[in-house]
Amino acid sequence: MAVESKLGVRIERAGPTHLRPFTRYFRGFESVPAVRELFGPRVSRVLGALKVEFFSARFGYMGTSDIDGHLLISTHHLADSDFRTVYLDIVHELRHVKQFRDGRPLFYPKLSYVDAPSEIEAYRFTVKEGRRIGMTDAELLDYLKVEWISAAELRRLARRCGVAPGRARRKAHRRRLRR
Repeated sequence: MAVESKLGVRIERAGPTHLRPFTRYFRGFESVPAVRELFGPRVSRVLGALKVEFFSARFGYMGTSDIDGHLLISTHHLADSDFRTVYLDIVHELRHVKQFRDGRPLFYPKLSYVDAPSEIEAYRFTVKEGRRIGMTDAELLDYLKVEWISAAELRRLARRCGVAPGRARRKAHRRRLRR
């Protein structure tokens, strides 16, 4: 006899996911040179079809679904983080959207986060955009610093992204989105 029957309850396991249009909340990204580089002449069509799932947990920041390629965004991160961090996180995640659309894996469970090819590529792309908008190496190093990587991993990631290693000035400003 199923536990469900013994307890007299039923739990619907297929909870709905509420997806919203990306372009409803994030405007002008089709004009960002980095985003145009990613999606080419189809940029408006791709962003117009892209969906966003907002969640309200205080942990996490942004991620890309490896099921259907939609974005997952913490409402707390969106509201509380500085503009450039959110902007660069969106650029970073759009690189993952492109990877997903190309049929490439987003996650490498057997590798460290900073060794995953998808993350190295996305961070290099994001650093390039950070430089375009005028960020210094020190600011980019601060951006790369996240609480789930060690100081040695931060140095390795910075080196792989062409960011001068140094000491990140502030504590990690983002937390890993549990996937």
